[in-house]
Amino acid sequence: MSTLIGHDSRVLFHFTIKLEDGSVADSTQLHGKPARLTMGDGSLTPQFEQCLLGLRQGEAKSFTLSPEQAFGLSNPDNIYHLDRAKFGADVEPKVGAIIVFDQPNGGELPGIVRAVQGMSVTVDFNHPLAGHTVTFEVEILGVDDQEEVL
Repeated sequence: MSTLIGHDSRVLFHFTIKLEDGSVADSTQLHGKPARLTMGDGSLTPQFEQCLLGLRQGEAKSFTLSPEQAFGLSNPDNIYHLDRAKFGADVEPKVGAIIVFDQPNGGELPGIVRAVQGMSVTVDFNHPLAGHTVTFEVEILGVDDQEEVL
């Protein structure tokens, strides 16, 4: 068992994501449940993974990523103006609400309601942290090498 994070490691860690103003956007510690990830599985951006490489079990680190390195820039093509009639009677689109939409392939896509004007509802399908510089604070709880796991 290795305690150093490599390209194929499985990692158990706590993280906190902070915005530029210092406010917390997400934290596994608030939920009391650490995150698990396999390096290189695509669940994190390559830049985030690069920051984790070489860290050891028990180590904590803080790093800041630009929007391009973290959740991307806000893409205006991901903002849609939908007819209010497309929402069911049981769904009240309110500004700030997150609504999950069914996709043709059977998947789901969450969107944030940005505006409601008459019969027009503006829905943003960008990641909620797109366009933000973020600071990640991580605490590495455990590291396993994939090659050592049977």
